[in-house]
Amino acid sequence: MPKPLYKVTFLNAGKVYELYARHVASGALWGFTEVGELVFDVNEGLVVDPTEERLRDEFGNTRVLHLPMHSIVRIEEVERKAQSAIRDAATGERVVTPFPMPGKPR
Repeated sequence: MPKPLYKVTFLNAGKVYELYARHVASGALWGFTEVGELVFDVNEGLVVDPTEERLRDEFGNTRVLHLPMHSIVRIEEVERKAQSAIRDAATGERVVTPFPMPGKPR
């Protein structure tokens, strides 16, 4: 039987993050939820999702996230992974990370 897949939606620095993980549990730290085994798309072609890349850069080496319970908006058990997202908490609009252009300073 495959491990369940969870969509975890939480607030972080004025933004709403949507990540996918295989492990969610009450943490050993009181008031925190453990989110582990994060799932990212593995893109080997030319099409790259900048949001997915940003999330992988930020959380790719994370073994377990310890999220404060008050920052969690929702945890859903889902059948399959959809696109991860970062949204503005006030408007709900996706935060788009521009693709770096050659010759332009960052």
